[in-house]
Amino acid sequence: MDTRRSFDVLAHQIAETPKNDAFTAKIDGHWTPLSSQQMQDAANLVSLGLLALGLKPHDKVAIISMNRPEWMMADFGIAQIGGVSVPMYPSITVEDYKYIFADAGVRAVFVADQKLYDKVMEAIKELDIPAANIFTFDKIAGARHLDELLDMGKKGRLADLEPLKAAVQPDDLLTLIYTSGTTGQPKGVMLSHDNLLSNCRGSQRFVPVNKNDKALSFLPLCHIFERMVTYLYMINGVSIYYAESMEVIADNLREVNPQIFTTVPRLLEKVYDKIVAKGHELEGVKKSLFFWALDLGLKFDTQKDQGFFYNAQLALANKLIFNKWREALGGNLRCIVSGGGALQPRLARVFWAAGIPVMEGYGLTETSPVIAVGGYEAENNMIGTVGRIIDGVEVHIAADGEILMKSAGVMKGYYNKPELTAEVFDAEGWFHTGDIGELVNGTFLKITDRKKEMFKTSGGKYIAPQVIEGKLKEDPLIEQAMVVGADQKFPSALVVPSFADLKGWCKRNGVPDASNAELIKNEKVVAHFDGLVKKYNQSFAQWEQVKRIVLLPEQWTVESGEMTPTMKVKRKIITENNKAAIEGMYS
Repeated sequence: MDTRRSFDVLAHQIAETPKNDAFTAKIDGHWTPLSSQQMQDAANLVSLGLLALGLKPHDKVAIISMNRPEWMMADFGIAQIGGVSVPMYPSITVEDYKYIFADAGVRAVFVADQKLYDKVMEAIKELDIPAANIFTFDKIAGARHLDELLDMGKKGRLADLEPLKAAVQPDDLLTLIYTSGTTGQPKGVMLSHDNLLSNCRGSQRFVPVNKNDKALSFLPLCHIFERMVTYLYMINGVSIYYAESMEVIADNLREVNPQIFTTVPRLLEKVYDKIVAKGHELEGVKKSLFFWALDLGLKFDTQKDQGFFYNAQLALANKLIFNKWREALGGNLRCIVSGGGALQPRLARVFWAAGIPVMEGYGLTETSPVIAVGGYEAENNMIGTVGRIIDGVEVHIAADGEILMKSAGVMKGYYNKPELTAEVFDAEGWFHTGDIGELVNGTFLKITDRKKEMFKTSGGKYIAPQVIEGKLKEDPLIEQAMVVGADQKFPSALVVPSFADLKGWCKRNGVPDASNAELIKNEKVVAHFDGLVKKYNQSFAQWEQVKRIVLLPEQWTVESGEMTPTMKVKRKIITENNKAAIEGMYS
């Protein structure tokens, strides 16, 4: 079946692999499934309801919600009338909502709950969006519930919907996704139906799941990664279960027992850190066995057979230790797909060793998103790289190391910003990713840094901060790090400790418990972090080594304005907020 428009994916699933549990959410403590046909019926009512509301093809409709079946009802319902969805992060500010509503020309909004509804109502005060065009997924006093729109749809005729669906072309605009950006206002990335579906086709053979499998979904659907993967799951007939929240994800994994989930590296780091912390709590032989197995795992290499003795030890470690890791992740996990940032090689090694293949991928919102992904088979996965280029994507490494690419997945441009669009495409049509990289063995793509984030010291040496930050964050005691030093003699770093792990370290090392602000001033703590930085400096050339650090008492967050919703540091804001501390390192 030809799937060239987003809603064709739903029709494809109904025709090829109809599911009773196509979309499942936990409602009142029970996993409640929605079938493929029920989703189609609901999407049709959303479409007819929007038409009754007066919406037309090309009109923009926002979706603001965590993952749940209603998100997909809205997504398909908007697309079927030729409308354009504008998915937005629940975590962004009222000012962000106001800017995006105005820039996109949003005419209606789907919103999940009371807290988000209040933010939306605040944002639309000075805008031309009637309150009657705001529909909620939860029942909220004084608000129009989704059921009202569905009831409006029931009064319409399906026959009126068919010509609108038929008129939608693969190259038509499907969605406007506003990239949070680490500087300046967000940009609306224009993606067509075929942008996303071409990426599904190019990625399909890399993902080892089928109609017998389940996926747990918790990365935000407003992020292009989870959105594309959702369409891909549906094409492959995979049942999708929505996690309740990040706080209870461990429970949801054990309840759902999925074969696959997508994640960002930070979540895997937290899982790993919790496992290691529990290992420290063990005693005697159990503790020795745990760290023996961990040490074996950290030496694992997908590209190298390390011989009979290593393999025999690893098989024993899997029986004694790593089987518990697999059980904690649901017991049926076939693989994890990681994207949205650089994955620490040590995490990939130890999870692969534990029988949990991690497929690290790479891409941008502007590329729909996947450019490359590591294979499920060990021989097709090189740890430390983001894998092979997917089908239908062409990559070229420029003279300065920047990754350039062409594919059917590349965006139509930035909405209302032709000058910014022109900046990222060259005369030959190559899209400039802004990332620096190389092809290892001519096959595996490796990302080394962000072009715009590299800086030069006063000695004229280039520093790639992300590489150094990634190395520092390998330590469980370091939650966040940002390297600074543009036009200075040497690089320094702002470091936010992982205070939960630090308190455990303090207990084991005789440091009295205290507040975060007091702990970062403790001489023993400061000396330990200085020692950690010296240890990790050994991986770098002399001019790249971090000479001084400042420990900070508070984590950088989206709410504080110091992180993007995709958890990238906003360097300009963090630098400004810590101006005195940075100047102190160079005074």
